[in-house]
Amino acid sequence: MEIQELNDLSPLRVFEESLDGGLGRGNLGVLVSRHGVGKTACLVHLATDKLLRGQHVIHVSFSGNVEHVINWYKEVFREVSEGRSLADAASVYNNILSNRVVMNFSQENVTIDKVLSSLETLIKHGSFKADAILFDGYKLTVATEDDVKKIKQFALDMNLEVWFSVSPVRADVAYDEFGVPNTMQKYTNLIDVLIGLIYNEDRDKVVMTLVKSRTSQKGKLMGVSLDPKTMLISQ
Repeated sequence: MEIQELNDLSPLRVFEESLDGGLGRGNLGVLVSRHGVGKTACLVHLATDKLLRGQHVIHVSFSGNVEHVINWYKEVFREVSEGRSLADAASVYNNILSNRVVMNFSQENVTIDKVLSSLETLIKHGSFKADAILFDGYKLTVATEDDVKKIKQFALDMNLEVWFSVSPVRADVAYDEFGVPNTMQKYTNLIDVLIGLIYNEDRDKVVMTLVKSRTSQKGKLMGVSLDPKTMLISQ
């Protein structure tokens, strides 16, 4: 299979359709769930799809383990390419790596102003014109509203989309039926798309529900789920 056909057949086209064309530049999207459900895998699959379409991605990890993130990209690409028998997969992977940058920060020790300044330097002075930034493991539920507003403004100023993966920090939070913790409530007016992930034992799938978007009502099933075996977004 050639790369164009792979892109056309990707379940990410269904994902985008459920968002009426995708998240869009200048917007913030959030994947939220309990710990260990597969949010990082979702982010990496989203990023890999963008890379395969020639877009540029910055993956910002707050976990302290960059090698773990890089291995996720290798594994997700392997599953995608083997599942569709992508022609010359090794060459394709090597080519898309030039469109990806992985960075690592400590949320406890580095302010969001410093993070955004580093990203701006890379984009403006490092000649890396990012189309999307992924904030992986950023503790959004303990960030200040001002910090989130700064990230939103950065997305607008840089004309790119920003995705977060979010798990609650505290153990005593309550979750709704879509897997969204109550600690997210004060941020919902600051984000554009909120997707809840929750494991369904009967289906053996991680169900993805559109909890908030610009056009859809709360609780819309997205038509895709996360396969816990391959850790890929699938139909």
